[in-house]
Amino acid sequence: MSFKNTYILFFILFTVVSISAQDAKLTTTVSKDKLGVNQRLRIEFSVNKQGADNFEPPSFKNFDIVGGPSSSINQSWVNGKVSYSQAYIYIIKPKKVGIFTIPSASIEYNGNKLHSNVLQVTVVKASEVPKDPNDPSYIASQNVLLTTEISKTSPYVGEGIYVVYKLLFSKKIGLSDWRMNEIPQYNGFWNQDIKVKRVDVKNITYKGEKYRSIILKKALLIPQKSGKLTIDPIDMSISVNVPTGRGDFFGNAITRRVNYSTSSARRTVQVKNLPIDDKPEGFTGAVGEFDFIVTTSKDILRANETTQINVEVNGQGNLKLFEIPKLTTPSELEVYTPEHTENVRTNSRGLSGKISDNYTVVPEYKGKYKIPEVSFSYFNPKEEKYVTIVSDALIIDVIGGKTLPNQKNTTSKQTVVSATNNFRYIEHKTTFEPIKKDDFFKSNLFYILLFLPFLAIPLGIFIGKKKAKRDGDIVGNRLRKADRLAKKYLSQAKKQLGKKEAFYIALEKALHNFLKAKLNIETSDISKEKITSILEDRKVDVTTIKEFIEVLNDCDFARYTPATNVMMQQEFDKAKMVITKIDKQI
Repeated sequence: MSFKNTYILFFILFTVVSISAQDAKLTTTVSKDKLGVNQRLRIEFSVNKQGADNFEPPSFKNFDIVGGPSSSINQSWVNGKVSYSQAYIYIIKPKKVGIFTIPSASIEYNGNKLHSNVLQVTVVKASEVPKDPNDPSYIASQNVLLTTEISKTSPYVGEGIYVVYKLLFSKKIGLSDWRMNEIPQYNGFWNQDIKVKRVDVKNITYKGEKYRSIILKKALLIPQKSGKLTIDPIDMSISVNVPTGRGDFFGNAITRRVNYSTSSARRTVQVKNLPIDDKPEGFTGAVGEFDFIVTTSKDILRANETTQINVEVNGQGNLKLFEIPKLTTPSELEVYTPEHTENVRTNSRGLSGKISDNYTVVPEYKGKYKIPEVSFSYFNPKEEKYVTIVSDALIIDVIGGKTLPNQKNTTSKQTVVSATNNFRYIEHKTTFEPIKKDDFFKSNLFYILLFLPFLAIPLGIFIGKKKAKRDGDIVGNRLRKADRLAKKYLSQAKKQLGKKEAFYIALEKALHNFLKAKLNIETSDISKEKITSILEDRKVDVTTIKEFIEVLNDCDFARYTPATNVMMQQEFDKAKMVITKIDKQI
């Protein structure tokens, strides 16, 4: 072995021995231990052993990570001493003022886990950016700002307002990227985001300065309590292209990219309570401008036919935050749980559209039934007063069908009215005229009445045998009864054949109403698993239960998938068959 090779080998062995002689250690260092809430901190985790792996950073719960992680490796040999270090670097930004602890990080080395030291960092109020006209951070701070605009600062409880967050920047700089660090919280408000369809840059004037404006976020807020409520600011990290004051060969301005963080101002609103004076008794919290309508699909029908009574509120206001007045119906009418529908849009003007409860009514006995007036009250914030709308009473006229069991025929008594001239003249002479008399004996009516009993007896015997045979057919009677029951519940769905969404809604409702009538429970409020369990307890076979649940599932899925008239007819027949099966088994 040559002297040169021996020297190289000795050097490598000496380096390995020197590095191995050091104790394995993971160290945390920061660029500064005190900073402003608007400044950034460089934190470095360094390990002095080669081969360490599986680095786990600490939790930066009081900081936002705005850069990293990045890594670097440094190895040197000075005066016969070898050093090695591998660093993991993060750039973080504090979320708030305070004294915060940065926990230890960890890394694995030779099967052992190394932990770094714990540090404390003090965060103070925002530090003033040096007013150096050539400093990129100062240029960014003077040309970029976030604003929070509120449509109304003193709304009533339940009155909708909207908030718009905008990014303003001057024409002196350019934007390459931005991201939201923290989503605003709307404590005390019901809120819903308003979708910003596209980035639209507009030229505006703000406090006498000309800017370009971008809408970042819009939201509809409806206060739920009175008093002073705070709307949190929006916090963003923005990449800004700042001019350096130099130009390239062609005279174009050379820019420098700067990462800049800023927040909008925190805004407050003073929410007024709704007036107590003149508050209607039936007021349920509706605030806005509304119309109230109660209609029926038909008011003249036969027994066991169905009619729909629709109770609707439409207009603009907090449509999703109050209850529609309930309908009161006579006990003689069978009324099913109403179907609630909402068609509400959200925009910068608030919530608008309509909500409704649709009642299905099935009368069993003939007669006229009165649906009493229904009142709806709301508060109009523009006029600052309560408004009550009362619907007209409805009369449901049921013709045909059975008479109520407890209804008796009564003869009305008329009051006798006395008069002074009741007996003005009495005849005292009579004249007799012969009455024309037809000979009933041997007339056509005589022979019809004579032989009618002889014809009625065999006809009655024939009908009686047919009825006895029909009454004895237990299976047939059950099938006929089940068929009538299925037609009763599926009548509304059959009317909607061809209208996909309306058909499947009516079909699902019919299935739930059938179970409600058979099991005496509200099945629309329980899961399909619970329905399966109840039907199993009532000794319905597994196959029939499976078919019933399949129809319910088909009603859910079919509303959002294409469906033909043939498919709807098949679904209708399947529902009719499964209702018949369940009725027969129960």
